[in-house]
Amino acid sequence: MDLDIGAVASQSGLAPATLRYYEQRGLIASVGRRGLRRQYDPSVLDQLALIALGKVAGFSLDEIGRMFAPDGEPRIDRDRLQARADAIDHQIRRLGALRDGLRHAARCPAPSHLECPSFRRLMNLATRGQRSRTAAAESDA
Repeated sequence: MDLDIGAVASQSGLAPATLRYYEQRGLIASVGRRGLRRQYDPSVLDQLALIALGKVAGFSLDEIGRMFAPDGEPRIDRDRLQARADAIDHQIRRLGALRDGLRHAARCPAPSHLECPSFRRLMNLATRGQRSRTAAAESDA
């Protein structure tokens, strides 16, 4: 039995406007209308769960859209998932180093943080990260 947009919104936790936006982007498809209300196959809930997982994993909506075949069935590129998992591992290591550096800076006995070699390494790490993000943004432009 098909679900109307209100039922899908209620069960998925997404606003009807988000569902309409996802439909406009081609991520989901309604199967018709009952009056003015869009109707969806119940499998749309699985699609929405996959979209949510993709967003949490850091994929863009365009990337997520490529993870569905035209019929809405998943066609997930395992290599892309592995690459994203590797990127998350890298981010975890960076964030762990940042956390450790901030904890050190919070209890550092040096009279000035600028005199602390560990704090200086933390500043250099931040500067390198900023430069690489700027370079990546400029290459995308």
